[in-house]
Amino acid sequence: MKKFLDIILTFSLAFAMTACGNSEQEVTAENSAATTSTKTSTAVSEKEKSKSESGEENSLKNNTQFNFETKTVTLNSGYEMPIYGLGTYSLTGEECVQSVTAALENGVRLIDTAYMYHNEKSVGEAVRNSGIPREEIFVITKLYPNQFSDPETAIEQALEKLDIEYIDMMLLHHPGTDDVKAYKAMEKAVSEGKIRSVGLSNWYVEELEDFLPQVSITPALVQNEIHPYYQENDVIPYIHDLGIVVQGWYPLGGRGYTKELLGDEVISEIAEAHGKSSAQVILRWNLQKGVVVIPGSSNPDHIKENTELFDFELTDDEMEKINALDRNEKHDWY
Repeated sequence: MKKFLDIILTFSLAFAMTACGNSEQEVTAENSAATTSTKTSTAVSEKEKSKSESGEENSLKNNTQFNFETKTVTLNSGYEMPIYGLGTYSLTGEECVQSVTAALENGVRLIDTAYMYHNEKSVGEAVRNSGIPREEIFVITKLYPNQFSDPETAIEQALEKLDIEYIDMMLLHHPGTDDVKAYKAMEKAVSEGKIRSVGLSNWYVEELEDFLPQVSITPALVQNEIHPYYQENDVIPYIHDLGIVVQGWYPLGGRGYTKELLGDEVISEIAEAHGKSSAQVILRWNLQKGVVVIPGSSNPDHIKENTELFDFELTDDEMEKINALDRNEKHDWY
């Protein structure tokens, strides 16, 4: 009888151990499933987060809308840039210093210069002596094609001449040999904190289609000749669709052509209706088309006048009347 009880006890213990082992495997399986579920959930969460961030980034890149309250536009690089400023072409030496100073005193916070303007030192001097915090002033300069073969040196020279800690935006002045090489050097300077944003000047649809696949950073800005007699109505939307801001040089027609443009009967009538100057109407027309303006002047009164663009608005009909003035008439060779 004792032997029979021992056998039953042995079988009972064996069954209990087997049951216990099965239970442990089930718990392990549940934990494993839970872990897998957690990992999957985390992966989905990360994926959704990535998609969300990507969506925000794409939204930023594709948004070229102007904020007329802050008078700025957010670039695809994430930085804000004023939508009106001062162009310094042909301004040199003390005249340039005084013009930039007058602009800054009248609320202008965007200054455009270039290696070929031979005035980067003067622009830098005015910026440094303005008393305005550096981060409130947006300075654009450009590399010229004769600098493209040694862009690293050219970038360092621009930084040295301006002497304003960093360059807000650097552009390639126009297409040329080694332009991709020069742009990639600017990209590297962005990673080093020397330049904040990069862009192009005098690039049109065909040039952009060829150039963009060869570079890593999408240009934040394309700067081209734009005025009522040369409107680029096919180019501007193309550039905007790429998430790139458009800036117009020669907004008042350029030297030798300004008088004719300002005296245009259509523009003069619109100006009279608003109690504004022809120049102000043309600049406002640009802004309403989504084009940043950088009129050049050494006259303090004209510089001030060119800032008074936000207390009136052109009607759709007035915009169409100015749009109808397009002659496809380029006033420079770029």
